[in-house]
Amino acid sequence: MPPLVDHHCHGLLREVPTDVGPFARWLSESDAPPAPGTSYFDSALGLAVRRWCPPALGLPAYAPPEAYLDARRALGAAEAERLLLRAAGIGALLVDDGPLPGAPRTGAELAGAFGAPAFRVARLEPLAEAAADAAGRGTDAFLAGVAERIAGAAAGSVAFKSVAAYRHGLNLEPAAPSRAELWTAAERWLRTRPPGGRLADPVLLRHLLWSAVGTGLPLQLHTGFGDTDLRLHRADPALLTDFVRAVAPTGCPLVLLHCYPYHRQAAHLAAVHPHVYADLGLTLSHVGGRAPAVLAEALELAPFGKLLFSTDAYGLPELYLVGARQFRWALAEALRGPGWPRGDADRAAALLAAGNARRLYDLPERAQR
Repeated sequence: MPPLVDHHCHGLLREVPTDVGPFARWLSESDAPPAPGTSYFDSALGLAVRRWCPPALGLPAYAPPEAYLDARRALGAAEAERLLLRAAGIGALLVDDGPLPGAPRTGAELAGAFGAPAFRVARLEPLAEAAADAAGRGTDAFLAGVAERIAGAAAGSVAFKSVAAYRHGLNLEPAAPSRAELWTAAERWLRTRPPGGRLADPVLLRHLLWSAVGTGLPLQLHTGFGDTDLRLHRADPALLTDFVRAVAPTGCPLVLLHCYPYHRQAAHLAAVHPHVYADLGLTLSHVGGRAPAVLAEALELAPFGKLLFSTDAYGLPELYLVGARQFRWALAEALRGPGWPRGDADRAAALLAAGNARRLYDLPERAQR
C-alpha cells in the first residue's frame, strides 16, 4: 500500500499531557469526565491506542497506560512525536484550518513534524465570522467581506469545509438563498449577534455552501457523530440529498466526512451521485475491533473510487498513528472478499489509501511519492 493521503485532519498540541487522566481526555468526543473509577483509556479507542502506539516507542502492544506515558516522558516530547508520526506512514495531509483551542501546530509546522506536505482546507464558518468582526453592523460590508475571504481562501486551499451540521443541522433548504433573503438574514444576524458569536443562521450557512460550490473546489461536509455540540439526528448525510441534486449541474465535488452511524446512507449517496465522495475518518479509531466490519459496510455500496482515507486526528500524535493503523488493518480485512484476486484487492487498497484523494484534490506530484 502506498503512503497514505490523510485528506482531513487537524493540528498538533504544542504540549501533550503525560498524566493518564489529562491525556485520556483526548480519547473522547465528550467534554465530561469519564465514569467513576475509569479513564477514557477504558474505551475502544483507548485499547486501539494501547495496541498501536507502544510498539512505536519500543514497548509491547497493550502496555498499561502508565508504562506507556512513562516511556513517552523518558523519550521526550519531540522524539516521541517523531517516532509516532513517522510510524503512521502518511505521505500528505489536508489540514482543516478551523479555530481550535490551545493554538495547535498546523500548516508548515505540521508538515515539518510529519516530513510530508500539508495542504490547507479552509473552514467556511470562521471566514464569515471574521467578516462580521471586520464589518461591525454593516450588512453590505459583511457580505462583501464574506465574498472576499472565500475568494482569498480558494486561492490558497485545496478544499473548503463546513460544520453546518453542528451549527444548524443538515436539514437546510437545498437552493442558494435569493439576494433579498440573504440580505435580510445577514442584517438580522449582525444586529443580534453577541461579540464573537458563532454563525448558525440557516440562510447564511446555505450562502456559504453555495459560495464554496461556486469556486469549484471540493466541499467537505461534516456528517455523523461528533462532540457534545452536535445533535446527531440532524447530521445524517441523507438530509443532504436535495442539496446533492441541486449541486450536481455544477460538478462541484461534495465529500461527506466521518458519517458514522450513517455510513451506509453516505455510501449510497456516493454510489449514485458522481460528484459525491465519503470517508469514515475518526470512526475507524473509535469503533476499535469493529473497524473492519464498519469499513466493509461502507464498501457494500460505495465504489472503490469514491471512498477516501482520513484520520480526523487532532491534538495527539497518537491519533494520527491509530487512525492510519486502524485503516490499514480494516482495509486488509475488508478486501479479503470471497477469494478476490490479489491484484484487484491491491488496486482497491491503493485507491482508498491515496489515489482517490490525489485525483479528487488534484494534489501536486510531490504529494504522490
